[in-house]
Amino acid sequence: MSQQAVSLDLDTPYALTDAQIAAFRENGYIKLKNVLSKEVLQHYGDEITRLVVELNTNTQPLEKRDTYSKAFLQVMNLWESSRVVEAFVRSKRLAKIATDLLQVSGVRIYHDQALYKEAGGGITPWHADQYYWPLSSDRCVTVWVPFQNTPLEMGPLSFCVKSHKQDFGRGLEISDESETQIQKKVTLADFDVDTTPYALGEVSYHLGWTFHRAGANSTDKPRAVMTVIYMDADMKLAEPRNKNQQNDWNRWLPGAKVGEIIDTPLNPVLFRY
Repeated sequence: MSQQAVSLDLDTPYALTDAQIAAFRENGYIKLKNVLSKEVLQHYGDEITRLVVELNTNTQPLEKRDTYSKAFLQVMNLWESSRVVEAFVRSKRLAKIATDLLQVSGVRIYHDQALYKEAGGGITPWHADQYYWPLSSDRCVTVWVPFQNTPLEMGPLSFCVKSHKQDFGRGLEISDESETQIQKKVTLADFDVDTTPYALGEVSYHLGWTFHRAGANSTDKPRAVMTVIYMDADMKLAEPRNKNQQNDWNRWLPGAKVGEIIDTPLNPVLFRY
């Protein structure tokens, strides 16, 4: 597949139906099939995997790590390290989907992150991403892009349906406690949980307050995933509510001011109508 064809596949629009947008608004997440081709996933997956190996700092054996560190190898803002990855992260196709799902006029990047669950890697505890984000509204969404078929044995993302409408657990960082406390609430309230696998080319989008987790990877291959977090292009910085939000402000939103639109060199607009 030529570079021109790869770029075309990243930037051609993916049409969403009104029903899909409504389902996302109601459920807090959506899974979409055939968003990216096998060739595109291989082309960018190879480069992202190379960078994860090169930049990863989590080198302890699995048995010596805590729950969070066993969950995945996490490398952030790869787009700063590779023009190839930058082309993927700037995909207009992916950013337009985010814009349409959020029902805003455009989106800018918060940051990207690769999440590689190693062979034998542990669970990813229940959590909501927006606990970490000093953002003034809920108009933020993450695309989760696996680079392979991801069966249940590999630990695909699971979602607590409609949990973005609840306020329980929003003060919990990802941990053994968040897994225990949120699972207890999910069980007692009888929430539906979507635990379906991902086919190659299928991606998901979930809101910042949607609770999600992933099972362990019991296969002998890593679960390779790339994510991009999008926010409303007119998102304003909120006063940090915890040390994690303060750290995110310093690292991902440098120079942004509380109460003003987040417009920094690390947060370019990726799509706008």
